[in-house]
Amino acid sequence: MKNHLLQILNQRFGIPEEELGKIKTEKSGRTGDILIKKKIITETQLLEAFSIQYNIPFLPRLPFNRIKTDYIETIPIQFLKKHIIVPLFKDSPEDQAEHADQEKLSETDDSEHKTEEPECILAINDIAGFQALDDLVRIIGAHQFKLVFSTQSAILSAINKAYDFNRDSAEQLVQNLEETEEISVDEIEYTADLLDDASDAPIIKLVNQILSQAIRTRASDVHIEPYQDELKVRNRIDGILYTLLTPPKWIQPALTSRIKVMAKMNIAEKRLPQDGRMDIKIGEQEIDIRVSTLPTTFGERVVLRLLNKTGSVLRLSEIGLEPDRLMLMENLVSFPNGIILVTGPTGSGKTTTLYATLSSINKPDINIITIEDPVEYQIQGVSQIQVNPKIDLSFAKGLRSIVRQDPDVILIGEIRDRETAEIAVQSALTGHLVFSTLHTNDSASAIARLVDMGVEPFLISSSIVGIIAQRLVRVLCKKCKQSYTPDATVLKTLGLTLSRLPTKSSTDQKDATNVLTLVLMAVSAFLK
Repeated sequence: MKNHLLQILNQRFGIPEEELGKIKTEKSGRTGDILIKKKIITETQLLEAFSIQYNIPFLPRLPFNRIKTDYIETIPIQFLKKHIIVPLFKDSPEDQAEHADQEKLSETDDSEHKTEEPECILAINDIAGFQALDDLVRIIGAHQFKLVFSTQSAILSAINKAYDFNRDSAEQLVQNLEETEEISVDEIEYTADLLDDASDAPIIKLVNQILSQAIRTRASDVHIEPYQDELKVRNRIDGILYTLLTPPKWIQPALTSRIKVMAKMNIAEKRLPQDGRMDIKIGEQEIDIRVSTLPTTFGERVVLRLLNKTGSVLRLSEIGLEPDRLMLMENLVSFPNGIILVTGPTGSGKTTTLYATLSSINKPDINIITIEDPVEYQIQGVSQIQVNPKIDLSFAKGLRSIVRQDPDVILIGEIRDRETAEIAVQSALTGHLVFSTLHTNDSASAIARLVDMGVEPFLISSSIVGIIAQRLVRVLCKKCKQSYTPDATVLKTLGLTLSRLPTKSSTDQKDATNVLTLVLMAVSAFLK
């Protein structure tokens, strides 16, 4: 069997026989694992070879739409992840026929040996796990099933989606809680992956579901706000707060304590503000959460800032700049030295713009070092430093060490004080290109802010090559957007006239340009 696999790899992918011959001398480990570990083949090539060897189809992507997931009530997620198996049940033959991947399955059957259509697909990553496969088939009661090979990442993704989408909602969990139920803080323990948390404690389930729904809806913040007779949980999505649920007031102490335990904060201290952080996983997503508590008249107010570290870094051309502004930005980042500042209110995307800028100039022949609070995204080839006040690692102290590391480009998360500003200016004047952010409302205010910090005006004029001010503009949903003509009162407020609105006869491209121009004009008029 081993030689047959090596023969397939040689014929199908052209793997040299001398490379495959080295595997025969290995005394331990399976052939496929050894080949992947030595980077002779990829996982996809191995699974394609298995597909030929065992006559089992290989699907790089699994058909997850219109799939029933009733099995999650009886099968622990840990079992499926351990053996890398996932069952996919069809809703109906008509729905499943719409999937191109299912058509691929039917093509592999001989036309003269057609059998009853399988009621489920079992995706596996390793044929050796037949014992776990038999147990799974027996538990789910699948009489007719089809085996397919798939990659480990695709199977784990399907498992995570199935268990995440089918959990009880936060509202259902609150309704299941009884006021007489005792909730012990000792039982509120921390789990790394929320999907793996099998705890029966209702408050743990509630907090996990609040975080899960926040991440699923791309919320940037979660607010837990106590009032006299009620408790509100709100999510900030695209800059606007939406009420997620209003649990009963008596849940508040346990809810706050659970979050404090996860963030390693002092649960006994309720009179002073506290700050903490935690790293959690929800499936394949790694989330960094900053927690802040504030004592109010009716209890502790908790705000969680969510940062998805698995998000990809945008390119400079993808952040929404107009062509002329994009060209100007590209010219600025090509400077050999100087300071480029990005200004704007909190949450306006300043760090995202800086990351996109770094990714555009990130090359093997330059040395890029950043100091941030927090490090939001990992960039390959960039040395990133996390500010840590507990060990007295501030922006200024870290920046002093960075300039001795022979950097070409330096990114400072934020200029907060005079010392940091002065070191940034000195770095720019000595041949470094420095990027940073500044909390001002517009680009002109950045100069006044630096002067207010104590930086000499002649140093500012000599070091700064560009200041960028930005805002987030809400975009329309492509599926549900509708045309709208504002009335004269709204237009007058924005300083516009009806004649300057785009006409219905214009092309889609022209409409998009006109609408964007109109938005920019409206924002400009508002700022004035």
